[in-house]
Amino acid sequence: MGKRMWREWALLAGAVMLAGLMVVPGTVLSQGVEDSRTLVIEGQAGQAPVMRLRGKSYVELEALARLSHGSLSFNGNQVTLTLPGSGANTATTATGEKSDFSKEFLRAGIEEMTMIREWRIVLTNAVQNGIPIGDDWMAIYRGPALKSLRLASVAASTDADRSAYQLLSNEYDNMKKLSDRFVAAHTAQNYLPPDSLKSDPLNEQILSCARSLAAMAASGQFVDDGSCH
Repeated sequence: MGKRMWREWALLAGAVMLAGLMVVPGTVLSQGVEDSRTLVIEGQAGQAPVMRLRGKSYVELEALARLSHGSLSFNGNQVTLTLPGSGANTATTATGEKSDFSKEFLRAGIEEMTMIREWRIVLTNAVQNGIPIGDDWMAIYRGPALKSLRLASVAASTDADRSAYQLLSNEYDNMKKLSDRFVAAHTAQNYLPPDSLKSDPLNEQILSCARSLAAMAASGQFVDDGSCH
């Protein structure tokens, strides 16, 4: 149900309270009742009786709260009707929608992080042990990482998903740059010291981004600390 309709029910509840329906004896209400009707809220099960009195419609407050799955609270002469999704709950939900990951994207994102981590481990071992790094070998890991990245793109449905996807994409691009650089060095038969990755800025950025993404996955919320840019 849209916000407009919820506001209409809130106004109706306010009219009921102002009319003093809850404190007027039933014998008084029974006199002059023009007809009886039924209130139904679209999308909600059940109904509440509506009475027409002197040209105005009245519904019992408790019945309205029950029908709308709301709650009543009493404070002195004030009666408060709280409807689902109203007030502070709406603000919390809106915030959650912006910062929380969907389950589908979280699963796909973790898979992509795993693919990139395996790719980097293989590259690191090859450099440290002086193993020739050919493009065909790196393609074995680059291909699945690209496929997982595309699946993460399809799974992105919230603002947090889409923001995190951009960071995942940056991580993939940086890993590809690092891999391509060492493949090119091998093709050119350049010597690669075993500690080539130890102080490599791009490698350090990939590690920092991986830690940031892992922290986000653990919390289930998007928090950009700049590590993946």
